[in-house]
Amino acid sequence: MTDSTRRPVAGAALLREHVTEAITAAALDEIAESGYARMSMDAVARRAGVGKAAIYRRWESKQALVEQIVSELTWNAVPIPDTGTLRGDVDSYVAHATEAREDLRTTRIVADLGAEAIRNPRLAQAFSSALREPRRACGKAMLYKAVERGELPVDLDTDLALDCLVALTHARPQNLTAAGDLTDPYPRRRLVDVILATLAACRAQAGTSTG
Repeated sequence: MTDSTRRPVAGAALLREHVTEAITAAALDEIAESGYARMSMDAVARRAGVGKAAIYRRWESKQALVEQIVSELTWNAVPIPDTGTLRGDVDSYVAHATEAREDLRTTRIVADLGAEAIRNPRLAQAFSSALREPRRACGKAMLYKAVERGELPVDLDTDLALDCLVALTHARPQNLTAAGDLTDPYPRRRLVDVILATLAACRAQAGTSTG
């Protein structure tokens, strides 16, 4: 058979992409409902409506499957605010995080994988690259602009400021309503006020690095 007669290849490629997407969605649903530790390839295959062999043709293990899913999620799409003021930038940064945190499914996945990453160095690296590093890179760009504008001290301890910014924005606790929805316990404006006061206090000590 000549190459010109192998027309099914394009369709097969499309099918493979469709199956891959189904498996990915099923794996995320399993993590959200059962958690990484309890997730099995059998359960993912059933949920995706595929044979288990279809999964192993793409990933050699559950670990490899989840690592790739984590690395490709849109968690790393953290926009860098550019409002012209630190207050406006922080408010935009908080608003983006709040919107993401309102997705209960994603919040469950992030919480579960974050806990698992403590025991799993490979997953921790993938999790950090996909989630922690983009958040901090965005925050660092925002802080540098504020220093250039004179809104933050030139001796800002960047690492400490980033720890405070990310923790107050992304890791703050949420309340669960009777209806099962997540809500923030603080008004956004108050949270922005606290973050601004915290950032201003993050000055480097003599002999320490400012990042």
